[in-house]
Amino acid sequence: MLLPLGDTPNPPGRPYINYLFIGLNIAVFLGISLPLMLSHPDPNDPLLYDYLRTLGVPGGLPLSEILNQVSAYDLFVFRHGFRPAEPTLTSLFGALFLHGGWMHLIGNMLFLWIFGDNVEFRLGHFGYFLTYLGTGVAATLFFALFVPGSQIPLIGASGAISGVLGCYYLWFPRNRVKTFVFLFPFIFGTYFIPARWVLGFFLLIDNLLPFLISRGSGGGVAHGAHIGGFLAGVGVALSAEKLAARRGRAEAGFHFEPIPEQGPADPAAAIGEALRLEQPSQAAALYLTCSDRPARLAIPADEVLAVGNFFLAQKRYAQALSLFRSFIGERPASDALDAAYLGAGLAMMHQPRGLTSAYHYFLNALDTARTPSVAEAARRQLRAIERLGKGDGGEPSTLND
Repeated sequence: MLLPLGDTPNPPGRPYINYLFIGLNIAVFLGISLPLMLSHPDPNDPLLYDYLRTLGVPGGLPLSEILNQVSAYDLFVFRHGFRPAEPTLTSLFGALFLHGGWMHLIGNMLFLWIFGDNVEFRLGHFGYFLTYLGTGVAATLFFALFVPGSQIPLIGASGAISGVLGCYYLWFPRNRVKTFVFLFPFIFGTYFIPARWVLGFFLLIDNLLPFLISRGSGGGVAHGAHIGGFLAGVGVALSAEKLAARRGRAEAGFHFEPIPEQGPADPAAAIGEALRLEQPSQAAALYLTCSDRPARLAIPADEVLAVGNFFLAQKRYAQALSLFRSFIGERPASDALDAAYLGAGLAMMHQPRGLTSAYHYFLNALDTARTPSVAEAARRQLRAIERLGKGDGGEPSTLND
């Protein structure tokens, strides 16, 4: 068993939408679910007979015994939970805020509390609001695909929370999760574990294997909804990355020194010549004409980094980030990979809600550092981000030095 207790690093600011969803779930449980759990249904309620007929009860049981086994909340869930056989728009959203008991609620809210703040910081308040609800709906519909005729209501926030975990898995792989590990009799204690190990365990061991064994029926736990929500979250994160990259390319239309009409036909040679003539603006303009991978790989690594550093110096952070990301993806064996990670981190510091992602780039720069200067620069940035996360003051823009 792996039980997350916290994560690091945490972003600055307050995740108000995450607090909102946690508060709504708790309020619904205390104000609606719990009182109904402690109440017996009205024997004359037509919904009771519909409930018993649909779900089935053993014949011959007296009504008093049946009423002792059914609560008013069971009928409420039957009406407002999402039933794949009789789907409604209100139940599709309303079921996200209903829980089956204290442990169900506490487990879900613990995961949301730990992982939601980083994702909200990355998406922004409104984006996080839409992502939570959207991935929750996607999780429910994914579950319904495998049990389309089921009358058993699906309830709980875990599908939406799985969407949050999917975003976290893609965006924050180097975060560390403080985890209570109980694998008796071999391991027992609290450890800091990389986020992807914890979330991978959640996806594969806790959900995918039980889902395959039960062939989608779930056995009382909606593993299919967890898987669907997680995949939807990964899809949101990938789409957001592509949108950010497209926005960065669109912002690349700023003015450089004009490219001479007569010059080397080879862009790589032209970039090298421009740098030797101390014309970095022209080299940057030439680099932007290299739209495919072979053209970029023809440019020496040190010259690509020189163009990236020029972008940083000119505060063209979107272009710098695009360049350094391309370098990292296309030259994984380069001796200058550490400098590319460092540059990507410095550029990401100036992107909206990019602080935690910058932290990961600096960690990679430190891991791959080939020179003391890169290692020290990465450590300095990591310490600065950690101070920000603890509320020690400062602005992200002051960390680029």
